[in-house]
Amino acid sequence: MTAQEVRLCGLLLREHFGEVVEKVGTHLLRNGTQNLRTIIHETGIPVDLVKKSLCVLVQHGACVFSSGRKGPGSPTEYQTGCDRILRILRYPRYIYTSKTLYGDTGELIIEELLQRGHMTMSSTVKTVADRLTQNMEEGHSMDYSEVSSTFSKLVETHFLQRCPPLAQKTDVMTTATPATPGAPADPVSTTLSTPESFPDCYKVPHVTLIGRGKRQLSGDDGEDQKNAKKARLDSDTHGDEGIYWQVNFERFHLHFRDQAIISAVANKLDQTTSEIVRTMLRMSEVMTAPTATCTKPLSANEIFRSLPTSYNISRPILDQYLTLLVDDPMEFVGKAGESGGGVYVVNLHRALANLARATLESVVQERFGSRSARIFRLLLRKRHLEQKQVEDFAMIPAKEAKDMLYTLLSQNLVQLQEIPKTPDYAPSRTFYLYTVSQLPTARMLLQNCYKVNQRLLEKSQRIEAILASLQASGAEPEQLTEVEEMITAPEKQQLESLRVHINKLDSAENQVDETIFLLESYISSTATLTS
Repeated sequence: MTAQEVRLCGLLLREHFGEVVEKVGTHLLRNGTQNLRTIIHETGIPVDLVKKSLCVLVQHGACVFSSGRKGPGSPTEYQTGCDRILRILRYPRYIYTSKTLYGDTGELIIEELLQRGHMTMSSTVKTVADRLTQNMEEGHSMDYSEVSSTFSKLVETHFLQRCPPLAQKTDVMTTATPATPGAPADPVSTTLSTPESFPDCYKVPHVTLIGRGKRQLSGDDGEDQKNAKKARLDSDTHGDEGIYWQVNFERFHLHFRDQAIISAVANKLDQTTSEIVRTMLRMSEVMTAPTATCTKPLSANEIFRSLPTSYNISRPILDQYLTLLVDDPMEFVGKAGESGGGVYVVNLHRALANLARATLESVVQERFGSRSARIFRLLLRKRHLEQKQVEDFAMIPAKEAKDMLYTLLSQNLVQLQEIPKTPDYAPSRTFYLYTVSQLPTARMLLQNCYKVNQRLLEKSQRIEAILASLQASGAEPEQLTEVEEMITAPEKQQLESLRVHINKLDSAENQVDETIFLLESYISSTATLTS
């Protein structure tokens, strides 16, 4: 965990939950596992605010708690991690993906669960149906059964999962009520089971929910009616009381990884080849473990039967495409046997390594130009080269090659390895070899991405504060025209410029997060492979 990661986590917590939660969260990040009394003593925050902050963090899966390390009866301890908080950056991506796969209904289901941490199925269905009805034409409404069907599909494809049952109460949970009373939290202890090990993790309960979404009335009367109706609905039973659901972030990450691989195959070869890879990934997406280096083996016959009929690919043509994929230097697909017309797998780790490598090359080209990228790419392929060899292979003049190598060396993108001929390390009797170590370079670039994301968030928050100060907030409808006239032409131009900058910053944040995701996936896959 680096200072950049902690600072970025603090900014995210402040933006989404406020300053108090930020202080508690960053304190846990810097100091590790602590009990309630220690957190209160070291932060100086009132006990009730600390309890509420911990409840918020637990509710949204940013914090886990376990029984004390000193044994039974010792105070409950709390722990958080950067990876749990940094996934807030991907909330828009989770929502957009669910919209792409399951339409507006899927989008709103994921959005509600992300906003509230975890909810029951019946509560989610009612809320989403009401929101969809609100945006429909007068006289139309959304049936609960349609929302329930989409919810079930999200569970079936593992994008949603049950929260694991709560094994024991803690000092916070008994004295401060979480956002959803009686709701279970994230994994409770370091030795307790994960959601996937819970046998009913993906089992949808039978919910007796009949009706349609209600349209919210405007005005105070509508608010009073809404509160009365909410109190009445809360007392209803639907058969899923105590069963709470949360977003399965790991499943979304696997989907992002698969999409990155499919996109890379389409860019490298063609659309038909990428569709074959997409079919292979879809067939094994639920059965393949998250840490697996390759997918479940699939025969050519199985792949052929599962291909979309719209592509109209004959079996001989499919064999040719599979052979092309196996022979491609990128090694996205490998052959694991000959039965059933040939058995094939998607090499997940190899694909991530190639994507990370392409990302590194792209960064070098953007920052230092095409010639430096040529040298960097050459060192990645040849592993170790002397300066003279770099000049010859890259076909770059000696002076330019020397300057470029030293620039890359100063940025830690290239390393210099000394191999002495004699024990005295005399320069005249020592080989100086330039090399690129992909994994450490990927880690360094990942930290740079965190730093960039931190700067983008800080700048975005400053711009939004300026924008809010320039805009008239809380004005009555009849005063809006007067306020608009008070804003001068230069101020209007400044407002428009700020809006454009905010849009650019949002786009930049998304692009940086895509790079972060690729590098994190590659580093994680490499760690799993070597462990």
